[in-house]
Amino acid sequence: MDAYLNIVSKREVRSYTDQPIPDDVLERILQAGRATGSSRNRQQWSMVVVRGREMLGRLAETVAAPENVRECQVAIAVVLENQSPWDGGRLAQNLMLAAWSLGVGTCPNTPVPPQLDECKRLLGLSDAADIVTILSCGYPAEPVPRATDTDAILSRIDRKPLSEIVRYVGG
Repeated sequence: MDAYLNIVSKREVRSYTDQPIPDDVLERILQAGRATGSSRNRQQWSMVVVRGREMLGRLAETVAAPENVRECQVAIAVVLENQSPWDGGRLAQNLMLAAWSLGVGTCPNTPVPPQLDECKRLLGLSDAADIVTILSCGYPAEPVPRATDTDAILSRIDRKPLSEIVRYVGG
């Protein structure tokens, strides 16, 4: 899939099949995260991969949308230490786009403040760690159309038109 089509067709997936994500597919997703650029190339991030029904169930109790994590096959926590939040967003987006290109759906999730300490404990993180997001990952339970006509995709997505969000200045 070409990059532009991958970006405009990407949708959040919140319900997953029981089909496991093969190790080679997961590794490609994680390699895409590793390849992400960072401020001053500091790469002060990590990815914590959570598998297994019991661990996913426990992690689900610490996030805003527990069903996403409870039903997924793998969750990936994007973690920063002394790094720009911008870099965490770049890392998460690369993971999500790589997954999408491989047929794996994702959805970002957020630890809820009352459960943040428990979330960090489950993930084996220090108090200083900043969890940017927790991505639920799995094969979509409902078919996701894989359109190839980017103009058709852009005409039907629920997004503001460019005229409302873009301003040009200068020549």
